[in-house]
Amino acid sequence: MKGHSVEHSVSAAEAAERASPLQLELARQIVERMRDEAWGPGIRVSEQALARTLGVSRSPIRGALDLLVAQGVLEAASGRGFVVLRRPEGDEIARLIPRSEGEEVYVAIMTDRANGRLPQEVSEAELIPRYGAPRGVVRKVLMRFAAEGLVQRQRGHGWRFVDSLETDEAVNESYQFRMVVECAALRQPGFRVDRDRVQQLRRAHQDIMARAAGGVGTDEWFRVNTAFHEMLAASSGNRFFLQAVRQQNALRRMQEYADFVQLPQGRVEQSCREHLAILDALEAGEVEWAAALLHRHLALAAGTYAGEAAVEGKQRAELSA
Repeated sequence: MKGHSVEHSVSAAEAAERASPLQLELARQIVERMRDEAWGPGIRVSEQALARTLGVSRSPIRGALDLLVAQGVLEAASGRGFVVLRRPEGDEIARLIPRSEGEEVYVAIMTDRANGRLPQEVSEAELIPRYGAPRGVVRKVLMRFAAEGLVQRQRGHGWRFVDSLETDEAVNESYQFRMVVECAALRQPGFRVDRDRVQQLRRAHQDIMARAAGGVGTDEWFRVNTAFHEMLAASSGNRFFLQAVRQQNALRRMQEYADFVQLPQGRVEQSCREHLAILDALEAGEVEWAAALLHRHLALAAGTYAGEAAVEGKQRAELSA
């Protein structure tokens, strides 16, 4: 048995080494989705559905799924498709599926911009030596940022990060806007929730609560948090509500990278409890109560941010005094 385990780990390492950057990124996204939605052993995985969800053709998806088979995460099902064998947790994901070079550069740029270490306007020529990456990789990363609405291409080789939530005033305006839009989405005549999706989100939140004390990273919390708010907007049946919420989430992403480590202890768990209460109300058909809970949830989040900003301002004043 021991020899078999060593042989399997070697073949898994070789599979990861042979995988293309796109296959590695897709494999990581599939595993993250598996964790966020609490896929358990035996859950069937649809190649076609993943290709549609992740916006790629079936060929790279098949390569990513084959890599996960080699890693012992999935197995080929009888007939067609795949099923989950086990769900990787925590640091195991990084060991099983190393980040591609493009993913590493993406995270580094996001972190530097979120913490004010990159100016609003940048060029490919400046970023190449800074991150030690080839021009093609840097360009693909910038195009990914552009697709997410975070940068705009300038004339020539320049890129400009969009105005994001960099000031206390902008953050407050964002929360005020979201209170109006997201609560109105729940009150639309065509509002309908997908109960399967609600259960997926419920499991994801419960999983985070079980690991809230230091076991949840920025990326994971942001994915689950945004998935919750986008589900509410999508349930309205109005594409423009969903478009508005997605735009706000794109603007919030860099702020989240900078602010996550400063969240008060227990805030993630509290936010999960508030989300679950909203899901409870929706499943009970109490849409008005769900809208009231959502408004309160956003108001509390805005108040938490305002409190942190006030403390930071006082600290800065004391240092300069």
